[in-house]
Amino acid sequence: MNSSNQIAMDGTTATTNNHTEDFAVDPLDIKKCYLDLNSLQAREESAIRQAEAEAERRGVGVTSEAQNIFDALSKTLPVRWDKTVIVVMKEVRVSSPYLPESVSGGTPAANDRVKKVLELERKRLHARGGGQ
Repeated sequence: MNSSNQIAMDGTTATTNNHTEDFAVDPLDIKKCYLDLNSLQAREESAIRQAEAEAERRGVGVTSEAQNIFDALSKTLPVRWDKTVIVVMKEVRVSSPYLPESVSGGTPAANDRVKKVLELERKRLHARGGGQ
């Protein structure tokens, strides 16, 4: 050995700094290991649900500006995508180019609320450079 920090492995024996240790016995005995399969399955299912929820929040075939508007609206209102249309509060629709004039449907009060929030969020996005 050239250096005291080097380790040489030869089969089941490791040598380091004139110290030899036999690794014939596996320190990780499978008989002593316990995996809670129910817990692992629950974690997997939770991760899948989270990934699906995140995927539903991503618009397909929309501009980054549209996605930014969706993300901003989602902070204060319940939203979902219907192809390229943002559906707010299950009744109000915001179509491209995602301007207050593009808002339709819903009650007059809901429609006005979405227009106001949309206008405010567009101003915020443009102020931060996130809008076009």
